Amino acid sequence: MKVSIGVSNRHVHLTKKHLSLLFGEDFKLEKKNDLNQPGQFASTSVVTIKTDKSFIENVRVLGPIRDYTQVEISKTDAYKLGLNPPIRNSGDLNDSSPITLIGPKGTLDLKSGCIIATRHIHILPSQVKMYNLEGKDKVNVKLNGEKGGIITNVYLKVSDEAFFELHLDTDDANAHLVKNGDIGEIL
Repeated sequence: MKVSIGVSNRHVHLTKKHLSLLFGEDFKLEKKNDLNQPGQFASTSVVTIKTDKSFIENVRVLGPIRDYTQVEISKTDAYKLGLNPPIRNSGDLNDSSPITLIGPKGTLDLKSGCIIATRHIHILPSQVKMYNLEGKDKVNVKLNGEKGGIITNVYLKVSDEAFFELHLDTDDANAHLVKNGDIGEIL
């Protein structure tokens, strides 16, 4: 079955407390644009992420506010920052990499919170059933094109509010020359 591809650049999710620390008390995220996932948006706010080795400026803060603060980067970003973050599902932050976030009003030193997000497909429970994917937590996906290939270990992220979409980080997308809106095929 066909699935639309969404390419995910480095970004940050923040708790209310950490948002206030970085941007000031009672600060509210302003929407830049909606994302395909229901209720999710890219905000106009950005932070700098930093390690002892290097830093990356203008890292987008995504909304809405979360129950946890998380920094998602690519392996290429990790090399630049001198990190070796684990590949994880969103929210699985135990023993993840430390990183510093710098906002206009403050600095936050996270002892853990930086990950490389797993490849995953957002999918509704009804679609899991419709596509005969019950009992599976991972699938393989064929990517077409000049540098196409088959990617493995693509997690199914089942949610009652999901837009059916494969999320790849910029490294995976660049390796296969795919972009937002391209189509993959679940095998």
